[in-house]
Amino acid sequence: MSRPEQPAELKLVFDEPVQRKKVPQHLADFSPAERKDFAKELGLPGFRSTQVSAHYFGHLDTNPDSWSDIPADMRSTFAEMFTPKLIELVRSITCDNGMTRKDLWRLHDGVLVESVLMRYTDRTTVCVSSQAGCGMNCPFCATGQAGLTRNLSAGEITEQIVASARACASGELPGGPTRLSNVVFMGMGEPMANYKAVMRSIRNITDPHPDGLGISARSVTLSTVGLVNGIEKLTEEGIPLTLAVSLHTPDDELRDSLVPINSRWKVKEVLAAADAYAEKTGRRYSIEYALIRDINDHTWRADLLGRLLKNRNAHVNLIPLNPTPGSKWTASRKEDEAEFVRILESYGVATTVRDTRGREIDGACGQLAAAEIANS
Repeated sequence: MSRPEQPAELKLVFDEPVQRKKVPQHLADFSPAERKDFAKELGLPGFRSTQVSAHYFGHLDTNPDSWSDIPADMRSTFAEMFTPKLIELVRSITCDNGMTRKDLWRLHDGVLVESVLMRYTDRTTVCVSSQAGCGMNCPFCATGQAGLTRNLSAGEITEQIVASARACASGELPGGPTRLSNVVFMGMGEPMANYKAVMRSIRNITDPHPDGLGISARSVTLSTVGLVNGIEKLTEEGIPLTLAVSLHTPDDELRDSLVPINSRWKVKEVLAAADAYAEKTGRRYSIEYALIRDINDHTWRADLLGRLLKNRNAHVNLIPLNPTPGSKWTASRKEDEAEFVRILESYGVATTVRDTRGREIDGACGQLAAAEIANS
């Protein structure tokens, strides 16, 4: 295959600010202790931040009119101070009889990002964006080809999750009210390249009420294309979430093209970092593998992947590629997919094929935002 043009320089700095204008500060940007300090900076008693946090995280309530424990003449002011409006719904599209919903959000500076809410029989999951665009330049990914616009703040990431939790609680999905149970960082962007904001968001998800949403860390999945220094930092956090490594091929030669960051950290380095995470947390990690027809779905690659993973605490999640309009990349043939699974399982590697939800609604991250921009 021909190699896509590589970027002149892959930026590997965490949290490099790519901002058009400053994002308004939100209580979700701070730890519980920092929220009290923030309140004091605003000339308010620290306990006021705890009150607002209880409404925001505990009751999913951003309507200050219902904040009965706060004086009526102060409610709107408190809302503006602690929970400024960071995201606005542009439109939602659904499929799977309404059980899958993609939301397109406009941020305060006009930037567009996406989240996807999915209801299953045993759980309800939201997939959120951590960046507007992505700087990893993976050629088969709509977001990667759009480039990086900017990092999202912890408030902007958390707002996607709280909005989804509110939609679940209010019965917006078929089947009546439910609880948001799982959060997946697999939307637009590379989470490890926006590390601080993503980790604050994860704390917001997992901290108990009134400081957070009280969702189990085991129900949070963080995806990365393989930023080893980010995986190493995550290992030291001691949060037993699920690490998902977007590997996409077991050989460095092809991965240098499919996942350009591989020019910095090779497959064995990425797997070694994931192994260290699994050993520290006791959590099995996931290998994300987008099956691309005649590119990475060969039997010899399945054999190599099986040999690499057979003694590791890893699970393979095969993803039938959701092609982007006009792209040369497309999903593997069903018979090739089945053979890939068979070979991996012959090595004792746990393997699943991801549910192909969302194909009818431009399910691959970045497609809906790109369409909105093209039509505007």
